[in-house]
Amino acid sequence: MAFIKSENTALILIDVQQGFDSSYWGERNNLDAESNMEKLLLLWRKKKMPVIHVKHNSTELASPLRPGQVGNNFKSEVEPIAGEHIEEKNVNSAFIGTGLEKYLRSHKIEIVVLAGLTTDHCVSTTTRMAANLGFETLVAADATATFNRTALDGTNLDADQVHKFALASLNGEFATIINTAQLLE
Repeated sequence: MAFIKSENTALILIDVQQGFDSSYWGERNNLDAESNMEKLLLLWRKKKMPVIHVKHNSTELASPLRPGQVGNNFKSEVEPIAGEHIEEKNVNSAFIGTGLEKYLRSHKIEIVVLAGLTTDHCVSTTTRMAANLGFETLVAADATATFNRTALDGTNLDADQVHKFALASLNGEFATIINTAQLLE
C-alpha cells in the first residue's frame, strides 16, 4: 500500500448496486471492476481501515436504483458488514445531502480512495467534491466502470472511451488515478 500514507485513509465504494446489471444502462466497460472493488474491500477489512458504502436511491420512476427494487441493493461482492458506514444519496455527489463530510472529518480521515459506479457520473462528481473539500483523493481506475453515452450530435461514445476521458479529466487536478494492484502493494 505504497500510495496509502496513513491509517486515516478511507475506502469509499460508490453505488455498487445490483441495478447497474440492468440492460437499462446500455453497454458497459470494465467487467472486472467489481472483482477489483472486492480486492480493495478485503484489504481494507484486513487492515481494519475505514470503509464507507454509498448507495444511490434514485428518484426516477424507471430507474433500477429506486428504493424498494432489487436493483437498489448492494452487489454481493461489496455487501456491507457490521461496523462499515453507509451513506445514502439521491444525487451524483456522495457529499450532497449526506453526512459524509462530517463522518470523514469526525474520524480524522484525510485520504479517500474511491471506487464504484459510474466513472463519469457519481465517481467523478464525488472525486471533484472530495478534492475541493481538501481531502487527498485517489481513484482506482480499474475498480470503476461506466456505460456507453450518446453525444449531442447523436454520436455513440464507447464506454471505454468515456471511462478513460473521465479519469483523464480527474487525474492531477482532482485526484491521483491509480490501479488496484498499486493499492495492494
